Amino acid sequence: MASTTSGSDATTMPAVPLWDLPTRVFHWALVGLVAFSWWSGENHDMDRHRLSGYTILALLVFRVFWGLFGSRTARFSQFLKGPGAVLAYARGLTGRRHAPAFGHNPMGGWSVAALLLALFAMVGAGLFAVDVDGLESGPLSDYVSFEAGRQAAEIHEAAFNVLLALVALHVLAILYYRFVLGTNLLTAMITGKTRPAAGAQVEPVRASPVALVVGIALAGAVAWAISTGLRF
Repeated sequence: MASTTSGSDATTMPAVPLWDLPTRVFHWALVGLVAFSWWSGENHDMDRHRLSGYTILALLVFRVFWGLFGSRTARFSQFLKGPGAVLAYARGLTGRRHAPAFGHNPMGGWSVAALLLALFAMVGAGLFAVDVDGLESGPLSDYVSFEAGRQAAEIHEAAFNVLLALVALHVLAILYYRFVLGTNLLTAMITGKTRPAAGAQVEPVRASPVALVVGIALAGAVAWAISTGLRF
């Protein structure tokens, strides 16, 4: 969740880069793949469900890498703040006192972390999950007992329900920012640009091409290795 300013001050400010292309591709690809994973699971299309899960895993591995070595606004160090910063920001969520952040705000940063953790839990559990009949299973299910595989399946489902709740909160926050605070969060995640508040500290958003190639290669290698059941 990132802050983008609107209003009289914002209209006089030139648009500047906020989110790099890899971050935006990750975001929207994840939205589509989570929806597809739900659909394929509900329709018992397990081949496509597993393929979608491997792709989500690759995206998550890439996002962790990008959170360490990517562009400035994508880095965890930029948006994961301490309790004091979170409380101070929360107190200002009342219109006039609201101070937009350039990138994820302190509350939004932790909502991103929660979403990533829920996704990791969901995908991780799915890798070990076994269905009731033992006919459909994750690629790592051979490393655990049948009972543990069933527990993993339950965790997989529970994590998905937690993810749905977090997504609902995320959407509600976007609506609150748009219609109460007058801040459009959605456009910036589409275009990659925003009009910062007057006087806001704006730093260049740079992404290293070398880091991008390494991140993609690492994500693909991890997802492929796990999809083989670590047998290669």
